[in-house]
Amino acid sequence: MTRIHKLLLCIAAALIGIGVSCKHYLVVPPTGVLSNTVLATKAGVDGLLIGAYSILRGYNPAVPNSGGREWTQAPSNWIYGSVVADEAHKGSTSDDQAEIASMESYNTTPVNPYLNDKWVSLYAGVQRANDVLREIPLVKDGSLSTDQANQVTAEARFLRGFFHLEAAKMFKNVPYVDEKITYSAGNGNVSNTESIWPKIEADFQIAVSLLPSTQPQPGRVNAWAAKAFLAKTFLFEHKYTDANALLKDIIANGETSNGQQYALVHYADNFNPSTKNSSESVFAVQFSVHDGANGLDGNSGDILNFPAGGPATCCGFFQPSFTFVNAFKTDPATGLPLFDHYNDADLKNDQGLVSSDPFTPATDPVDPRLDWSVGRRGIPYLDWGVHPGKSYVTTQDQGGPYSPIKNVYYMAQQTTTSDNGGGWAPGQATSNNYNVIRFADVLLWAAECEVEVGTLSQAEAYVNMLRSRAADPTGWVHTYIDNNDPTKGFTTTPAANYKVGLYTGQFASNGQAYAREAVRFERRLELGMEGHRFFDLQRYDNGTGYMGDILNAYIQHESNVPNFNPVILKGATFKKGKTEIYPIPQNQIDLSVVSGKPVLIQNPNY
Repeated sequence: MTRIHKLLLCIAAALIGIGVSCKHYLVVPPTGVLSNTVLATKAGVDGLLIGAYSILRGYNPAVPNSGGREWTQAPSNWIYGSVVADEAHKGSTSDDQAEIASMESYNTTPVNPYLNDKWVSLYAGVQRANDVLREIPLVKDGSLSTDQANQVTAEARFLRGFFHLEAAKMFKNVPYVDEKITYSAGNGNVSNTESIWPKIEADFQIAVSLLPSTQPQPGRVNAWAAKAFLAKTFLFEHKYTDANALLKDIIANGETSNGQQYALVHYADNFNPSTKNSSESVFAVQFSVHDGANGLDGNSGDILNFPAGGPATCCGFFQPSFTFVNAFKTDPATGLPLFDHYNDADLKNDQGLVSSDPFTPATDPVDPRLDWSVGRRGIPYLDWGVHPGKSYVTTQDQGGPYSPIKNVYYMAQQTTTSDNGGGWAPGQATSNNYNVIRFADVLLWAAECEVEVGTLSQAEAYVNMLRSRAADPTGWVHTYIDNNDPTKGFTTTPAANYKVGLYTGQFASNGQAYAREAVRFERRLELGMEGHRFFDLQRYDNGTGYMGDILNAYIQHESNVPNFNPVILKGATFKKGKTEIYPIPQNQIDLSVVSGKPVLIQNPNY
């Protein structure tokens, strides 16, 4: 939803300066902004709303130098949700984007500029949503009906809830900013000492009550997506009964903004620009290219996450970890995950080998979602050819042998789904949407709730829906007809030894603790490399130390892989009671000082 009509485009363009400057996000009046009088029409309000939606893509012109580092604000959270968990290494060399290295080693500090970029981008989104809410009462010319005003209010409240939820996931102790907070009111310094979860709930509740079931553009939020975000909020608050009621309704009755009943599609279709906005897409950040915006509407937040050779030829970041790959191994007899022993030995890989060295891929049984989540030596890499190993990574010794794949476009679609846009990396902007929530999320959240309320058989049924999809051979990666010419297409021969089994009563027979780990493990497999893992572990932890145990074991494993020298992880330790959340950016604390005392309080142990 990047275009509606020419007038709204002009208004949205004029709004580029709204929100945050390099100073405090609320206490300095924005420059280059149209007056309220000019905007007090339906067209003006619609333009403001488009401006608020536009911040979903993460790129915010108000962030200093953000035109050169869009990845700090990527909606996929590939840095904050995956690299800083156990799914991926930063990639490239240890000194390239050292700010990410400090986070991956759990040694980041409040002065890390990436964190400030993310904070400013999120609160720019909050500010733009509030601009919409402030403008609605000023429309007196009759162009905005009551029903239209209610819907715009609902969308703006949803967006405000969305950006606050993202901030709470990152930093936990954050200020809640509503439309009453303005420069002119002199109340721009808002404290972060009160829980904002009830107010996030309230925003999503309003959205649920006022939004329609369908929308004229697929990128606009509908009532069902708002329900899903309300359920997500409840899960972060561990309100499993409240979340479960919503999730049951969504599973039974939910539909996309374009009117499709929620349903699972082929796994790979979730990451293919030509099949975006499918029945599995609950809410997605919309990206487009070749639309006259010179690439600025494309997904440039993932610009670094292409193999060093091959697709886009940039830049070797975001390399899947050994631990993540090992998680896809399955039991030869049952096809179920190896919860307790998956990391005992690494799946055979080409670590330490150059691309010209002979190599035969592992023959161990694996979950087929592995090869839609990870590029690995000897396996078809979409339609680009058989993954060649080392020549596709920048530094095998520091990042490992694997490549990301979910953000990569297909060779056959390159001209239509990528756009250099005048930037420094070929194909840097793509039309590949980022699925913030897909129906698989909903099913796994529902399974999580059923485990916690004690209905283990229903939790198993939800998990089996995803495993049944994974077990369907039509959705697997297959070998090429001709390895030397991938354009000839694929055979029906699986590219690896894929084996996926269903659970057959194990949840009930083994009890709640087993079922809980099974659901968590399934979420790891299903949603890997999608920026959720760190925040899932954070949510599971809830003061138990679970997150630290998982990530410290991960550090130990990765540090001892033969022929692997992850210098970033040398001496790294996840610090319980601290590293579960990110520090409040020091720049924001400094800008909140009133009478010599900061209003914003730093997170514990930073």
